[in-house]
Amino acid sequence: MIGLDTNILVRFLVQDDPAQAAAARSLMTRCSAQAPGFVGREVLVETVWVLERAYRLTPAAISAAILGLLEAEELVIEQAIDATAAAVAYGQGAGDFADHMIATAATRAGCETLYTFDRRAARHNAVTLLVK
Repeated sequence: MIGLDTNILVRFLVQDDPAQAAAARSLMTRCSAQAPGFVGREVLVETVWVLERAYRLTPAAISAAILGLLEAEELVIEQAIDATAAAVAYGQGAGDFADHMIATAATRAGCETLYTFDRRAARHNAVTLLVK
């Protein structure tokens, strides 16, 4: 198994730099179910952030890209169940991808709620806004 960093996924997904896109595509095609590429949770969160901020992609487009990565048998996505739930909710316009990843991790860990000062994150059903 090999690890894949954010910049590899971004180049593979957006294909904006011909040389780096070709190198990323070549690396990705070397991955297989028997020798997969590993994508960590932080890499997914950072990839979404880059696609939002640098490339101005819509949540629906980003969600589709993340769900495509999650379906690839050539990739092992850390906490794929959390990432799938987060990508679906994010694609439906229900908050930030990172907030969904954090909330699903807390839920999976057995937390009855996740407290935050972030009003937007508190829209998630497993998150509670902490007020003064």
